[in-house]
Amino acid sequence: MNKLTRGIYDLAELFFPTLCITCGDRLISQEKYLCLNCWYDLPVTNFHLNNENKVAQLFWGRVQIENATSFFSYKKGSKYMQLIHFVKYKGLKELGFETGRKFGFTLLNSVGFRDVDLIVPVPLHPRKQKKRGFNQSDWIAKGISDSLQKPVSTKNLFRQVYTSTQTRKNRFERWQNVEGIFGIKEPDE
Repeated sequence: MNKLTRGIYDLAELFFPTLCITCGDRLISQEKYLCLNCWYDLPVTNFHLNNENKVAQLFWGRVQIENATSFFSYKKGSKYMQLIHFVKYKGLKELGFETGRKFGFTLLNSVGFRDVDLIVPVPLHPRKQKKRGFNQSDWIAKGISDSLQKPVSTKNLFRQVYTSTQTRKNRFERWQNVEGIFGIKEPDE
């Protein structure tokens, strides 16, 4: 950034400061989307360190899995709800990428995840992806890929059935809503 561009940017920041999307504090140089305090206070689950965690238990008896995890706890109404909302509905793909990178770095400390071969994001139905413009899972997967140095596959797993939104469904209704909706193009790959 040259001096003139930097000067214009600094002047704009004076009148229209960039704010943290979770706490609303002013971001400082090198911070993007979230302030350092909010990244530090992110309610990280550390489920990746325990194979019998709450996320893995959701799959028990339903589908065979090796491991399951989540990066942070999602609580409706929390300031971190904004992080998901901005990625999913406001088009902040880069925030999804950065969140994925941070998640990927935590997975490096996990025996169950650091040796994965391939990262496969959950696909959207083409109609929903066209409406939204992108798949947030792709961007999170790209961030994880960047940290783990593993490839991402977006072509083999596909959503074959359009489903209604899950935002207002309970856990049982969510399972029913996704049953049988995914397909694999090349099962041998």
